[in-house]
Amino acid sequence: MLTALVDYDSGNLHSAQKAFEKMASETDAGQVVVTADPDTVARADRIVLPGDGAFPHCRGELFSRSSLAEAIIEAVTVKARPFFGICVGMQMLATTGHEYEKTAGFGWIAGDIRRIAPADPALKVPHMGWNDLVIDHPHPVLEGISTGAHAYFVHSYAMDVANTVERLAHVDYGGDVTAIVGRDNVIGAQFHPEKSQAAGLRMIANFLRWAP
Repeated sequence: MLTALVDYDSGNLHSAQKAFEKMASETDAGQVVVTADPDTVARADRIVLPGDGAFPHCRGELFSRSSLAEAIIEAVTVKARPFFGICVGMQMLATTGHEYEKTAGFGWIAGDIRRIAPADPALKVPHMGWNDLVIDHPHPVLEGISTGAHAYFVHSYAMDVANTVERLAHVDYGGDVTAIVGRDNVIGAQFHPEKSQAAGLRMIANFLRWAP
């Protein structure tokens, strides 16, 4: 079994790599590699797409690398490989991003990426720090994770999901903010599971065992 963490110069992969390696060892889930090689992504059994920074920049970096985005798309949509998007990697699942400029996403989860607008003016943007998850729908990757579990966020934009069934969890930050989305063989977390202690490591372990 091979899990590929996609490296496209849009995030610090060190902590994610360590967390996925730790849980792969504990669940006997095989090898975890950080890679920018399309051939490695194409043969991977699971794909993880992290991302930090602005949506247009991350999308541009990914699609500027020869055949890398194409390898991800084929693996996910044709081969039905399990896919995990993290932070901006989750946002790229959406139809369209609206950060600085209108930018197309993968379109695997219908919805738009829009700036957070908390109803309470005392709440700052970016949304940074710990927040309690509210589980909206059960999912195999959320097994053992219940409402109230802590997750670590750093973001200014979030997904407005068109189909509420595909919003698996949210948090309250002056209103509902999407935390986890998913459908078919695709799942994404707005927060950083690799920095979210017990709940995050459980989610990673569940993903490595997931057979959609």
